Amino acid sequence: MKKQHIAIILITFFMLLGTAFLAYYYYTYKQHPRRLATYGNPGHKVGPFSFTDQTGRSFTEKDLEGKIYVTEYFFTTCQGICPKMNDNMARVYQAYRGQPDIAIVSHTVDPETDTVDQMKRYADKFEADPAQWHFVTGDKQELYRMAINGYLVSAVEDTTQKDILPDFIHSEKFVLVDKEKHIRGIYDGTNTKDVDKLIKDIAELRKEY
Repeated sequence: MKKQHIAIILITFFMLLGTAFLAYYYYTYKQHPRRLATYGNPGHKVGPFSFTDQTGRSFTEKDLEGKIYVTEYFFTTCQGICPKMNDNMARVYQAYRGQPDIAIVSHTVDPETDTVDQMKRYADKFEADPAQWHFVTGDKQELYRMAINGYLVSAVEDTTQKDILPDFIHSEKFVLVDKEKHIRGIYDGTNTKDVDKLIKDIAELRKEY
């Protein structure tokens, strides 16, 4: 009988010890969130830009002040990876819809086709609030410059086949940018698990603020 009594005491002790450890771990994690990596050369930041969004308004880096945002490159007539990318971007949008500190910026690589009206029609398919999910067009070279130099992803026109309609080479990547314009994550926009990670990483990045 005494042995059973001792066993119960020991089991209770270790259960309490485990509970205390889990509580301490949870508290410590909350106090010191996982810090996301920073991409690019030391000190790299996304520079200034000026484009036009789906409402016809000018859209610059100032519209993203104090915001965490996700960006991508696509074109509205793309039959390749773009539909999958934007279905996944819609998941990001739904996860943070209506939250003013989170924004999405979708750049076209084909501004000649993707006029303001065309971008609005495309945005409407996703019921995108133009105050949060921005579909932007503008000068082609400036769009490409921002992709390569700002977001560290590819965006160019394919000039190898002149006898067919122009095609565009652009990255499948989603890029996560913090409030100071540092790149804090790069994800495969066609991969469901990678997009799941992006959604979680946005929450982690918020904890830094």
